[in-house]
Amino acid sequence: MSHTSPTRYTARTDNPVRRSRAHPAHRRRGLGATASLALLASIIVSLLAASSAPTPLYAIYQQHWGFSPITITVVFGVYALAVLISLLVVGKISDHVGRRPVLLAALSAQAVAMVIFATAGGEGALLAARVVQGVGTGAALGAIGAGMLDIDPRRGGFLNSFAPALGTAGGALVSGLIVQYLPVPTRLVYVVLLGVFVLQALGVLALRETVSRKPGALASMAPEIKLPKAARTPVAIAAPVLFAVWALAGFYGALGPAIIRTLVDSTSVVWGGLPLFVLAGSAGLAVLVLRGTSTRTVMLLGAGALVTGVTITLVSIGPGTGGAAAATGFFVGSAIAGFGFGSGFQGGIRMVMPQTQPHERAGVLSLLYVVSYLGLGVPAVIGGVLVVHGGGLLQTAREYGIAVIVLTAAALVGLLLSGRRVEPAAAWTVVGPTPEAVPTPQTARVPQTIGGIE
Repeated sequence: MSHTSPTRYTARTDNPVRRSRAHPAHRRRGLGATASLALLASIIVSLLAASSAPTPLYAIYQQHWGFSPITITVVFGVYALAVLISLLVVGKISDHVGRRPVLLAALSAQAVAMVIFATAGGEGALLAARVVQGVGTGAALGAIGAGMLDIDPRRGGFLNSFAPALGTAGGALVSGLIVQYLPVPTRLVYVVLLGVFVLQALGVLALRETVSRKPGALASMAPEIKLPKAARTPVAIAAPVLFAVWALAGFYGALGPAIIRTLVDSTSVVWGGLPLFVLAGSAGLAVLVLRGTSTRTVMLLGAGALVTGVTITLVSIGPGTGGAAAATGFFVGSAIAGFGFGSGFQGGIRMVMPQTQPHERAGVLSLLYVVSYLGLGVPAVIGGVLVVHGGGLLQTAREYGIAVIVLTAAALVGLLLSGRRVEPAAAWTVVGPTPEAVPTPQTARVPQTIGGIE
């Protein structure tokens, strides 16, 4: 680790203790390395879960508030836009003021968003909650990822192999179970998450700071695309891969719930959360299995699995298909594509982050998240619009899947032509953006087991 990093955490005898001489706050007593990593990992999980929490409720909101189906995709677009703006404006600020203040502000924003959700009485409040939630998520992403790498790249990277997958895979599914089977569906999940965020904020107060303060915080808030020279070529190689894999996440977020409900002929919100659960679970498995594999090989395997999985998925939903066989093919394709998603994303991050210094990490991570969120949000919103004004659900899903395959193939060609081998330590894995199950108008059907809005 660079001499500019003042962290005192030490996990093994081969990790020298680094003492801060820049700021007395770094010598304060606080959580140890293991507890700090566990806390940061739990924040990742809760952020991802909170992002997915409103998804099963959109159908209820639509029925009782009477907004048009296209509003659902607008809500998703507003959230993605808020995250992007937050990443661009405050994504680098933790490199200047420290990780702890940014995390506290982000968790406070998340708590406010949960209150707005729980008390919402119309689409205006829903949009406001999504904006606040997006701002908080964008602010937290760079600080959490950089903080984990500050503490211990190897142990933090190992935990980051599972925390994003756990939050993404479990968020929509657990929220669906709560909405389907527990009382007060429009409030309970938000109250639970509010309590979690409050507890995590108290935990952040006990964290030891991992980076020294430095001037330029206000100047860092001016949106700009600025990369360290050493990271420019790796970013140019990794960015198309990141965009492609997160476009896949957008595919499953925007169209997955509607597709599986059509295939199994069910209105259950639990079914709606399964595609993203399978995708994210397989992504986490990929990170674990390939953690000792070279970065370039991981990215090549990711692109290949992505193309294979999406192809199987498209065949399963092709004309004349349906029933149990189609649903099985859809989930098999999802699992293979998820393996490609996990390996492609983590390979891209591993290619870039070893080229950065501690005071550059949050800014570079935020830029990579901007690329990823563009891949997640833009194609998903376009897909939602095409479902309404284009060829319908399955035709739009096929077109979307073909576009993902073409995009992945282009990224694969770029990777092969680059001829560049970047082989950093395999433990460089970090948290990623937050895919969520975004119901398209076809998914906006009220579950039969829910009697009404609370």
